[in-house]
Amino acid sequence: MQIHSRFRLIPGLLLSLLMVSASLASAQTALKSVKSPEGGKIMYGVVDGATSQAGGLASVLKAVHSNCGERPQIGRVFRFRGTDTVGVFFTVVNHLAGNVKVAGLVLAAVNPSQRVEAALVSDDATRFGKTVNPMLKELFGEWHPGATATAASTPTAKSPVPPASASAAGGHPAPAAALHTVSAADNSATIGIPDGWTLDPHTRGGVMLVNGPHGEQIGLNMSKLAVDPSNPQQMRSPRTPGVLFYPFRGDLEKSFPDLFQAWRRANGKPPAPLQVDEIKPTQAPQGDHCAFAFGHVDPDGKGMQTFSSYMCAYDPGRSGMYLVTLSLSLVPNALADQEKSTMQAIVGSWKVNQQVVNQQVAAATQQANANTQALIRQSQMQVDRIHQIGADATARMNAAQQMHDVQNQSFEYHEDSISRYGQGFSNYLLDQTVVQDNNMYNNGTVGHGTVWNSTADALVKADPKRFEIVDTPNYWRGIDY
Repeated sequence: MQIHSRFRLIPGLLLSLLMVSASLASAQTALKSVKSPEGGKIMYGVVDGATSQAGGLASVLKAVHSNCGERPQIGRVFRFRGTDTVGVFFTVVNHLAGNVKVAGLVLAAVNPSQRVEAALVSDDATRFGKTVNPMLKELFGEWHPGATATAASTPTAKSPVPPASASAAGGHPAPAAALHTVSAADNSATIGIPDGWTLDPHTRGGVMLVNGPHGEQIGLNMSKLAVDPSNPQQMRSPRTPGVLFYPFRGDLEKSFPDLFQAWRRANGKPPAPLQVDEIKPTQAPQGDHCAFAFGHVDPDGKGMQTFSSYMCAYDPGRSGMYLVTLSLSLVPNALADQEKSTMQAIVGSWKVNQQVVNQQVAAATQQANANTQALIRQSQMQVDRIHQIGADATARMNAAQQMHDVQNQSFEYHEDSISRYGQGFSNYLLDQTVVQDNNMYNNGTVGHGTVWNSTADALVKADPKRFEIVDTPNYWRGIDY
């Protein structure tokens, strides 16, 4: 009765799996089925005729091929940590059951009798990412091919398991997941995220913060005010929550690890275990110091994650205050390869609504003007009280206006830099390059275009006088970002 009920829910999938089971059974000892409370299919048993784990995997995948009418697309073979059990993820379209998309995992091991055993867990491709761990838990509750192994080394559902969209054949990242667009609360930016991902409700001002179902995190366009405590004007300043305190060095290649930890402290978090594998400084306008950094970090005590980041620090003023910006992506190590394409697609889909940002800049400028005028009025009142001469009042007003102008210019420059270098970070992750065509003129200016890195290299090599690479500081607003 249970089988008929599930058959009605997902007939194409069950037909596919039953056909695989029948095929294997006709050629060898029948595989045993395990009840799957969350749906899908679980089978395991001895693979007759197989002499190796690879042979066990191949036998099951061959049956899938035969009964679905299509060769399964497989990922990279991996080994469960601490065991001799190997596995490989696959996806396949069952043409014989109405073109149903199926995803699954095949495992193989050698039992104490030196016979090869294999197991198969599979489900509809749209559900597999959610049901694979429950299915593995049920499987390993019954299947113990390496009975001589210790209980601690037996694979369990807690073993790192990539999602259903495991890497394709040859070890390349799986195709990017389908994305749907979400918008910041203030409509200042949009980004595409897969099902199961969420947008942080505090996302605004062109910043984007999104979280995945397996601990993935992406933060774009984040910024913090920083204070150089070694500056004489700041040596006695109190530690303000949310403000980054770190001596300005201007060399992110050396100071990135410390700045990263200082950023965490500003968020009220303790230092995190950090392993920086690579830091790549980038070209930036004078006064800007930027670098890409890659490595591994344990941000929450739940295990190391792979990170990619782009950080900039801007020269401080006389008061010792400066700005630090950060774009950061985090993904659990076990999922880093498989989710690379999806993470790139998410970052590449990020779009800033410049009209909204401009409105916010205008509002901030208006507020700054009001604050400045209030200061001027207060200053004038004080001048009147102590009967200062008019020249002093004029000097105060001029100084206040000059400070206001500097503030406006700094704010606008900051917003433009964030947009420019945010696009540079996106291009880097997507393996894209901005190319200038010196033979293309439009209203007196040469042409710019964004192409894949391989295309850019080919163009420059073919005609270096005509084509040249455009560095991030030379991106054109409205064209390149």
